[in-house]
Parts: sequence; structure tokens; C-alpha cells
Amino acid sequence: MVDLAHASGLEVVFPESVERIIADLFSNRQRILKREKLVDKKQYFPLLSYLEALPPTYKVSHETILKHLDSDGSLFQSPSATASAYLATGNEACLAYLQSLALNCASNGAVPSLYLVDEELTKLSMVYQLVRLGLTEYFDQEKDEILAQIYRNYKHEKSIVKSIHSIAAELYKDCLGFWLLRMHGYRVSPSSVCWFLDREEVRDHIEKHYEYFSSVLLNIYRASNLMLPNEHELEKARTFSKKFLEKIASRGTRDSSIISSSHCRMVSGNIQHFLSFSIIKHELGLPWMARLDHLEHRMWMEEKDACVLWMGKFSCHRSSLVQNQDILQLALQNFEQRQSIYRMELDVLKRWSETTGLSKMGFGREKTVYSYFAVAASVSVPCNSDVRVLVAKGAVILTVADDFFDMEGSLEDLEKLTEAVQRWDGEGLSAHAKTIFEALDDLVTDFRMKCFKQLGKDIKKNLQNIWGETFHSWLIEAKWSRSGDVRPTQEYLDVAMTSVGAHVLVLPPSCLASPTTSLHQLWSNPYQPITKLLMVITRLLNDIQTYEKEEKQGKLNFVLLYLKENPGASIEDSINFVQLLLHQLKKEFLQHVLEEPCSVPELSRLLHFACLKVFHMFFNSSNRYDSDTDMLPDIQKALVVPPRVPKLKPLRPLPQQPGPKPRVFETKSLSGQYGLERFPRKSFIGYRMSSQTGPVNRWEKMYKSSSFKLCFA
Repeated sequence: MVDLAHASGLEVVFPESVERIIADLFSNRQRILKREKLVDKKQYFPLLSYLEALPPTYKVSHETILKHLDSDGSLFQSPSATASAYLATGNEACLAYLQSLALNCASNGAVPSLYLVDEELTKLSMVYQLVRLGLTEYFDQEKDEILAQIYRNYKHEKSIVKSIHSIAAELYKDCLGFWLLRMHGYRVSPSSVCWFLDREEVRDHIEKHYEYFSSVLLNIYRASNLMLPNEHELEKARTFSKKFLEKIASRGTRDSSIISSSHCRMVSGNIQHFLSFSIIKHELGLPWMARLDHLEHRMWMEEKDACVLWMGKFSCHRSSLVQNQDILQLALQNFEQRQSIYRMELDVLKRWSETTGLSKMGFGREKTVYSYFAVAASVSVPCNSDVRVLVAKGAVILTVADDFFDMEGSLEDLEKLTEAVQRWDGEGLSAHAKTIFEALDDLVTDFRMKCFKQLGKDIKKNLQNIWGETFHSWLIEAKWSRSGDVRPTQEYLDVAMTSVGAHVLVLPPSCLASPTTSLHQLWSNPYQPITKLLMVITRLLNDIQTYEKEEKQGKLNFVLLYLKENPGASIEDSINFVQLLLHQLKKEFLQHVLEEPCSVPELSRLLHFACLKVFHMFFNSSNRYDSDTDMLPDIQKALVVPPRVPKLKPLRPLPQQPGPKPRVFETKSLSGQYGLERFPRKSFIGYRMSSQTGPVNRWEKMYKSSSFKLCFA
């Protein structure tokens, strides 16, 4: 605009501060124009793709423009550059492209910075946003239809040579598709993400222009979170992406000239673009398995740059569908209603803890709030209020009983309590032991009755057995500790994987979440591989962060036992050994959760995964469970403080559509037993989708059509 004004002899007067900025911009532009070629295949986007922004003094011949038109009549698929090309040349193909663009974008009144719009990427991005915002339960059928179609295309994919100018969008889509498909149980090859490692030209290009690929690198890193055993390609991709993400994050902390709203900073006269640094630091700083779903949904709502798709012609290419305020409003209301339900459930749990006497034992850790927070914030699979409260009760009993064995009871008291639990008869118990047994008996009865009422199955013996073996493991550890007996690491782990208690938290709700599953499938002895892996991993996570405390208490710990079996090792060596072991075990565990065919149903596997996340969160970099203050900010965010998002307009219902009534969707309640108002499935967002047609190659770009649309009021 300033160029055109000057060319027309118009004087534009700016404030002095703006004059300096304008002068810097013109100076930087001149350096770029002198340094770079008009068309250079090694340049991320060549100068010619910015034809509309080139100054009048920069002459571009008609022949050069026509030579670089795409087959669809566009200039590098840029609407603005193509419009300038048409004005300069009058080319009919350019006009046809612009007319097609106007026709297809007329409904939303907005033109994307790059066009053709990849419809498949739009669908993937929409599903990804719903997942990250915690809204998929309202769109299960639509989500499943989209992913099934994406997977059908994926299986018929043909290897194609990707243009150097399209690799950002291609890699972004590859990573997004891989993440969503694998997270939903589809078998996908790492090569769909890691292909760039085998193309030296592409790899070198990303290394040279890594600032432009921050969004892509971040999604490569996210995809590598789903690494399974022997997937060495993903290991290399993770190392590659992490190296450059750390560079971006470190430069961001040092450079005060970053403008977060525009994702850019000045480097040697070039404008280089970034995602929000808070997202990158979050991904690098907190392991994926240590994040609780409820808090992740909140973070995604609050992060203004979470919706960035890939680096396009101008900074970041965004989708108006993905950023739609109605979706954010739905997510906000969904989150706040969950908070209100969670607060009421926590009140129920607190009253129970006081009534049973567990909160007034006078020793050990009082973790009623911690226990409920961990259950509520980690489980995104369908669970009603009763189940959440029952699991939290189990966690409270687990903590109190463990502390009783560690610090309060005499050996005689511990033996009596263990015998009482194994025969399930509390006669003869007194004081603390009696309180613990009675609370446990009530919990088992409640779980038993709920399961029998819902499924017609009696799990009384199963519940008694898993609690009995847990108390027995505590007794063995207490005897080891008091006698000073040192056991081999394997013998210790055989006992300690039970004493950590993960299985008593995850198996009872698994019965309720998987009504068609036989009891033998879940409660077989030895346990299913996924359950055994959960028990071992949670024990090792605990031992890494508690070895100092347990050394003072005279307790056995895997980290300390490894030192004794390897006299030349240091404590750092021992911790590194356990971490390497955990790295491998977690990949095996993830394989069972995501795609390994086994007799454990999907919902049960997801509950196992939620349990692992809780332990990983508590014992990631410190022993947060024993801290009285470390968890409080997260608890406030999860249960009390509303998300901090821009003020949004209230949602309106969809207008009535002419014609036959739409199909009725099942209404899902977030309110459990409290009778709160439900979210009607169709009152916020209407969704239409026609059957999929077109090419089977999932990477082929298509015009944005009316067959896929989100309908907002």
C-alpha cells in the first residue's frame, strides 16, 4: 500500500515511531531482494510466490510468471500472487483459478493464504482439535467415520515425490494422521512420518530453515511419543526434532525482540517465524505420559496459538474451522461443568473420609484431595460419578494402609490385619487396624454391589484376593525392613510390584467399563501383560523418586538394591539404569494399550494408561505425592479456577432446518448421580458429512467442497 501510494505521488505521513519501523521494513526488504533469487528451489518460498508484495521497481517478466504457473493456473497455489499474475499477464488459467477460488470460498467469505485447501488435512485438524479440547465424546460417530476413511486412504497410499515447497504441509499432515490413527488403535507405519530422514535434500532443507518448520518439528516430536518397541526410525525422528526445538526454545528465552502475537523475530535482517514458545517448552519439559487429560484440555483452551496448523506463506497457516469460537465456547462450558461435578464428588469423598475415620488417623499422609484429583483429572474414558468416587476411595485406603505398615503398626498388628484381610473377617481387630479394615470392607461391598447390579457378576472374591495379596506384600516388606534383610532385585520387584497397589486401583473399574468381558480375562493369575507392566513401571517410577527417603527408613528400594549388586556403580548409574529400563517397558506397555491384540478390552486398556499417567505425574521429577504444597496449583486449575480464555459470546442453538428431522443422538451426561442439566448433543454444534468420494491417495489435494462442513449458529 505504501509502495502504491508513493508510485502515485501520494505522500503518506506516519508518526515518528512508525516511520522508523517502516524504514526498517523497507531496508530489510531491499536486503532480501538483493540476496535472493526470484526462483530458487532451495528457498522455502521463492520471491516469485510473493509477487503481489514485490515493489514496482522489481521487474518480473511475463515469461517468468507464465513459466512457473501450476497446472491449475495458480502461482505457487497463492491466491494473492495469482491475482497479481493475472493483472500482469491477463492469463485465462489464472482467471479460472481465481473464479474457482471465489466460488468455493463464497460461503465463509474468507480466502486462505494457500489454496487448494487440503480437505483431508482440514478433517484431521478438526478431529485433533476436538481431542485436545476434550470434546470427542460428543462427536464419536463423526470422529470414527473420518478416521476410518483416512485409514482406508492410508492403506492405499502410493509413494510420491513431495515438492520441496510442500514438505511443511505434507509432514504436518503425516504427523497428525499418524498420531490420531495410532491413538485410536489403527496400525500405522513410522515410515509415514519418518520418510524425510531418507531424503537428504529434505532433511538438509529443514535443518537450514528450521525456524520455519517449528510447527512441523513439534508434531514430529509429538508423533514420536507413540513410539513402540524396535521403531528405530521414530527414535531418530525424535532426536532430530528435539535438537531443533531446543534451539528454538533457547533462542526464545534470550531474544527480547520476539513478538508473540505475530510469531516472528528479526535475525540478521530476516523475519523468522515461530510457534508459541510456551507450547514448545511444555512439550519438551513435561513427558507426555506425565500429563493428565483434564489439565491438558485446559492448557489447550488457554493457549492462543494451540490451533496453528503449519507454516504457510505468511507466518502460520490457520484454519477458521479449527479456531471457531463456538468450539472453544463448547469446550469451556464442558470444562466448567466438569469442574462443578468434580467439586461435588470431592465433597462426597471428604465426608466419607471423615466418617470412616481415615482422615483422622494421626499418622502418615492425608491425601483425600490428592487421590480424588488424580482420578478425576486423568480419566477421559466414560466413567460415572460412582466409579470415580469408588476409585478415589481405594486410593485413600491404599495410602493410609501403606503408611500404617511403614510407620505405625507393630509387627503383631500388621500380621493380624493381614490375616484379617486374607480371611476377610475383622473380628479381633482394634484401633487403626479396625478402621482400615472396615473402610476396605465397605469399599469392596460397594464395588461388588455396583458390578452385580450393572453386569450380573459377583466380583467379591476377586476384590478380596487382590487386596489380600497387596496387604501380604506390605507385610513382607515390613519384615524385610525391620530385619535389615537385603533381597535380590528380582525377588524385591516380584513383591514390590504388588505393594505399589496400581492393580487394585485399575482392575475394579475395568469390570464396570468393560461389561462384556469375562472376569477371567481381567483377573487371571498371573495377570494380563498390560497389568503386569503397569505394576512394574509404577513401582520403578516410585523408587526413582523415593530412594533417599526409604534409605533413611531402612526400606528396600530398587535403585538402592542395584547399587548393592553393582559395587562399582554410582547412584547416578543406578538411576540411569532404571530410566533406561523404564524407557523400554513404557514402549511395551504402550503397544498393549494402543494396538497389541489381546483379550483386554479397549476401555480397560485406557484405564490402565490413565493409572500410569497418574503415577508418572506424581513421580516424574520429584516425589510430588508426599509434598503438601506441590500439587495445589494443579488441583486449583483442575477443580476450582475457570480457564482463562477471551470473553466469548454465548452459544446459540442451530436454526431449524427444513425437511425431515435429523437423526436423534444419544445424550451423554456429565453429571452422574447429581442430576445436573445435561449437554444436548446437538444444541451447540451441528455437523454434516456426506459419503467420501474421490481419489484414494490420501495425500492428494482436493478443492474444499460443501460435502464436509461444520454448521455454526
